[in-house]
Amino acid sequence: MRTTTVSVPFHVGERVPLFPAPADSEMLAPDLPSGDAQARMTFLFEQLARRVAESARCVVYAGDCMAPLGALAGLQRRGVSPFLVWFDAHGDFNTWETTPSGYIGGMPIAMLVGRGEQTIVAGIGLEPFDEARIVIADARDLDPPERVALAASGVRVADVDGIGDLLPPAGSIAVHLDVDVVDPGEMPALRFPAPGGPPVSGVESALRLLAATGRIDCVTVACTWDPAREGAAAAARTTERLVSCLAERPA
Repeated sequence: MRTTTVSVPFHVGERVPLFPAPADSEMLAPDLPSGDAQARMTFLFEQLARRVAESARCVVYAGDCMAPLGALAGLQRRGVSPFLVWFDAHGDFNTWETTPSGYIGGMPIAMLVGRGEQTIVAGIGLEPFDEARIVIADARDLDPPERVALAASGVRVADVDGIGDLLPPAGSIAVHLDVDVVDPGEMPALRFPAPGGPPVSGVESALRLLAATGRIDCVTVACTWDPAREGAAAAARTTERLVSCLAERPA
């Protein structure tokens, strides 16, 4: 199966200078309309959804955790309803009512399941996901109201090494990898570091387990480190090391 690699060099609708696009990737970097972040991201993710919809298998590099909205909308347009495995140090389950920071980049899973802000979701025609078909690997850094909302939801949270026990026996899988899931001691230059995460080797093992199923239809990678910071080159190397695990095929 041919894999299409796409780079989306934006962070919540703003272009990221020096974005680490893989050499073989297609760059999706249109001029975005004026307006608020939701308007810009809606325009951007509509284009991403179209590209994913026409690809047999897609790997998307982005500067935030919002891009999976566009990628998952693209899968839905192909008639694919995946089980979603989301690697992240954070819960990404805030809404405007629960967020202490007002950072929309901390809301994508809530948006995906139909909670809170829905401007982007509605704009790209993304149908709400069943909460029971989402598992977050790690989510060690949660805001207090977010923790309460997540615990009351159908979304499951697991340690990285427990992902295999939660996979359905059949069907498509989508993987989102926010590289800040890795402990910041091994992943430098992160925008939102959260101490206490798993080592690179532990995340690699989980990603290899997913790849071995042979059922991954889409991968999104959030390169959530600042290319201008010290340690960015090391972060880029570690990111590629992790993504390479998902390219492995079952024997």
